[in-house]
Amino acid sequence: MGPHGRLLRTGRTLARVVVTWAAVTGALVVLSDRLDGFELTSWWQPPVMALLLGLLSALAWPLVMRVALPVAFFTLGLGSFLLFGALVLAVSYAIPGVQMSSLQVAVWVAIVLAVVSGLVSSLLAVDEDEIFFRRARRRAGALAEDADRPPGVLFLQIDALSYDTARRAVRDGWMPNLASWLRTGSHAMTSWHTDWSSQTGAAVSGILHGSNHDILGFRWYEKDRDHITRVSHPTDAVEVERRHSDGRGLLAPDGAGRGNLFTGDAAHVSLTMSSLSHVVPARARRTRRTPSRVGSGYYAYFANPVNALRTIGVSLVDVVRELVAAARERRDDVRPRVSRGGIYPLARPGVTVISRDVVVFALLEDMLAGRPAVYADFLGYDEAAHHGGLERADSLAVLRTIDQQLGRLRRAATLAPREYHLVVLSDHGQTQGWAFADRFGESIEELVGRLCGGPVGARRSTGTRDSRRPVESWQVATALAESGGPIARRLRDRVERAGAVRHDHDFEPGTTGDVPRVAPGVVCVVSGHQAMVSFPDLPGRVSLEEIERHWPGLLPGLVDHDGVGFLLVHSEEFGPVVLGRDGLHRLATGVVIGADPLLPYGEHAAALVARVSTFPHCADVVINSRYDPDTDEASPFEPHVGSHGGLGGPQQHALLAYPRAWTAPGEVVGAEHLHRVLRGWLSDLGHPEPTGEGAAIGEHSPTALDAAQVRS
Repeated sequence: MGPHGRLLRTGRTLARVVVTWAAVTGALVVLSDRLDGFELTSWWQPPVMALLLGLLSALAWPLVMRVALPVAFFTLGLGSFLLFGALVLAVSYAIPGVQMSSLQVAVWVAIVLAVVSGLVSSLLAVDEDEIFFRRARRRAGALAEDADRPPGVLFLQIDALSYDTARRAVRDGWMPNLASWLRTGSHAMTSWHTDWSSQTGAAVSGILHGSNHDILGFRWYEKDRDHITRVSHPTDAVEVERRHSDGRGLLAPDGAGRGNLFTGDAAHVSLTMSSLSHVVPARARRTRRTPSRVGSGYYAYFANPVNALRTIGVSLVDVVRELVAAARERRDDVRPRVSRGGIYPLARPGVTVISRDVVVFALLEDMLAGRPAVYADFLGYDEAAHHGGLERADSLAVLRTIDQQLGRLRRAATLAPREYHLVVLSDHGQTQGWAFADRFGESIEELVGRLCGGPVGARRSTGTRDSRRPVESWQVATALAESGGPIARRLRDRVERAGAVRHDHDFEPGTTGDVPRVAPGVVCVVSGHQAMVSFPDLPGRVSLEEIERHWPGLLPGLVDHDGVGFLLVHSEEFGPVVLGRDGLHRLATGVVIGADPLLPYGEHAAALVARVSTFPHCADVVINSRYDPDTDEASPFEPHVGSHGGLGGPQQHALLAYPRAWTAPGEVVGAEHLHRVLRGWLSDLGHPEPTGEGAAIGEHSPTALDAAQVRS
């Protein structure tokens, strides 16, 4: 880290206040002449009104926002202008002779004054973070530096940024701040290999809590509860964290988490899914170390109405960027692409702009407070790449805005009361390709339902219809499913031989349940490049042999489909088996017959798939999309251009950039391994190992799993 920066000196601060006061006074004079319903009748009124508004903004506004914070929270800052307008109206009543006709006029005055004040402050400030820290220190009181404290660490996650995309972005100028760190030698950059489930739920649980045992995807089916667990749902996120927490997470005991799915046992969290206690039933809530109000993480940002105005402006720019990018794709007939219309352009800034800025302001306060370890997730690139592709211009433009925040945070870190190091990482990458339903004319759920004898209804599609799309493409898919691949022929032969074999039970598959069935007795859940098929009316893990009896067309139809890379099933005879179009791989013995279906997915694929097969909620059939190494593409089971969730391509290789002076991590395979690396770095810096004393021990936490391994 560089030397500590200086705060604005008193003289410069006084000069800035005077200039801002003069500018606001001038703005009031102009508004009095141009705005109907607002009139200042005497020369002394503008400077007095500007002075009163300045004093109230500095002294009373933060107190008002603490009371009215939910208004700002639920309106993303727009409500703060209404409150500021009410303040302007009240001041106009307090000054004799000032005429203000309505609250609407007062709001317009408030907006103009916020713009003027923000422009003047930006022009006069050497660095806007100096002003922030001065104001924040005034609120928090003096904080003396403690030379005995180990350096703090900011873990900054750029969601879904693959290592290869990061390398090219550094080379081509899309990430100039990260590039400067690498070129000056302050940081080194490497990759780490994700688990089979290359998505945020499994990755962040593993990174923050040290365990992602039994997390099969972003969503998965739990047969014992007839329930689809979604890590993006607050109640499910709470349950997943309960299972995996032991009080010894990466951010325990006094760290902070910003914008994450899980807390990592942090004492201070905001925008964190598993901590949304106000929307989670009381019986499902975890015990929190530090109580927090709704939207408390928004306070540092929306307490200043200028920030809300800036957010609106930048959001509008992002809406225009999205509309232009979508129009360019349609004009140039860029493939693959997905529909980007409807309300999506208006919704996108919530991730690419608003949450990013709120997270950054929370990080500034965390550094001010001297918190030892902070983990934050920037989601903007993930959102843009899902709809636009990995390295198209609009996605890289969003990535560049995140890189700008990295530079800002590093500059601001020099003003903090303790030294801070920055680690930049991603939770997974993305693999690009033509969405499965667009390419084959039916979704994976429809394919599974059809192969299991479900009703064939109207053809559904998530993509656009044009001349390049086969009109009867479901017939093409049928022909592919019925083709003569060697493994499909072998499976059909097994079905014929097993026809006379007696089974211990028959059953009548149900058509209804809490989770919709794609065919009687069949559930299919999709998570990116992974699909999971379960048979809820059969207890336990349903074997390959049992599947062949009840749904004889399913496995042959799947392995011969051009969009399916491989299947994981469990054989009564051979244990976990991976089936592909031209071969199979018995994971228990390593025996491969024909072409190894896992070969295109890397050297770690067999171990990663075998691990998932041991999970208590592993589906009866797990499907991974087909990856083509020649084109570096795969067809995701969800309607995305860039997607992730399974094995194949850049989604498997995530980013890790760290201070070069630290111990090199070597090859990192899996999020749990990365957790140990990050924890080791904290220990090397002098951070104590968390004890987890008094914390509940989840059944899938490292403590519980280690104890079970010792007992076995």
